[in-house]
Amino acid sequence: MKLIIQLLLTAIVVLVLAELLPGVGVDAFTTSIIVAAVLALLNVLVKPILVFLTLPATLITFGLFLLVINAVIILLVDYLIPGFTVDGFWWALLFSLLLTISQSVLYSLTEK
Repeated sequence: MKLIIQLLLTAIVVLVLAELLPGVGVDAFTTSIIVAAVLALLNVLVKPILVFLTLPATLITFGLFLLVINAVIILLVDYLIPGFTVDGFWWALLFSLLLTISQSVLYSLTEK
């Protein structure tokens, strides 16, 4: 049940951020649910591989390179999902940063 709530919260945040950021677009709420599910799947499967492969860059930048990895994951979701669009790397970086902050706040509220 917790996973479903987190996916729905992420889908809502994706929809809100798509409305607020001019470089990000989502066609419908169902698309944002698919984006949330694919994003969760990629974070579980692809992100650890990318983190391992870029470990030297991550260590040199004191972890800031993880922001780049998050943006690359967002661009990969853009490529995979037809109704989700991101206009470039910088929009993906901003979107991933705001999504991460929003998820942290909302997930902490649902744990209580």
